[in-house]
Amino acid sequence: MNERHIVKAYDEDLNQLYQIVSEMGGLVEDQLATALDALVRHDPTLANEVIERDRLIDVCEVRIDRQATELLALRAPMAEDLRIVLAALKLASNLERIGDYTKNIARRTVTLTKVPLLAPATQSLRHMGQIVQDMIGDALDAYANRDADLARAVLLRDQDVDRLNTSLFKEFLELMAAEPHHITACTHLSFIVRDVERIGDHAANVANRVIYMLEGYNAQVTRPKDDRSSTIVLEVGESKN
Repeated sequence: MNERHIVKAYDEDLNQLYQIVSEMGGLVEDQLATALDALVRHDPTLANEVIERDRLIDVCEVRIDRQATELLALRAPMAEDLRIVLAALKLASNLERIGDYTKNIARRTVTLTKVPLLAPATQSLRHMGQIVQDMIGDALDAYANRDADLARAVLLRDQDVDRLNTSLFKEFLELMAAEPHHITACTHLSFIVRDVERIGDHAANVANRVIYMLEGYNAQVTRPKDDRSSTIVLEVGESKN
C-alpha cells in the first residue's frame, strides 16, 4: 500500500469515528426528548421505551472505544489528530452518562404515573429540560462543524440550568411543606431536576472537549456555575404563600 492509500485509509478511519460519535449523540438527543415528553404526558409506555433503548447508547460507546483504540494502536496519531481521537473517547463517556441520567428520568416517570400529575411543576421542569436539550444539540453541532465559538456558547448556558435547578428545588420544598400529600411526587421530581442538571453538566463537558480538540486548551476552568440548591433552608411552617 503506497503512502497516498495509507493517508486515505487513515482519514476514513477518523471519519468513521466522527460518524459513530454523531450517531451516539443523535440517540442521546432523541432519548432525552422522549423521556421529557413521557414525563409531561404522564405516559409510562413512552418512559419504558426510553429504558429499553438505553442499550443502543451503550453499544455505540463500545464501538467508539474499539475504533479509537485501533486508531491509537495502529496509526499512532499526533497533535490535532490525537486530540480528535481522545475527544471521541471523552465524548462517548459523557454521552453514555447522559443516557444513564435519561434512563433515570424515565424510571422515575414510571413511578410518577402512579400518583396525580403536578402539571405546573412538570411544565417548569420541561422548560429546564428544553434548555439542556438545546445545549446537547449545539454541543454536537459544534463537534460536527468544528465550531469552537458555538461550543463556548454552550458553556455559558450551563449557568441558566444551575439557576433553574436552584429555583425548582426551592419550589418543590415549598410545595411539600404546604401540601404534604404531594411529597411523593415532589421527591421524585426533585431527583429528576437533579438528573437534568447533571445532563447539562455533561453537555458542557462535551462542549469543553470540542474546544480542547480544536484549540488545545481546557475551557473548563473558566466555566461559570450558579447552583445554590445546597444552601436552601426552608423554615418550618414556611411556604410560598
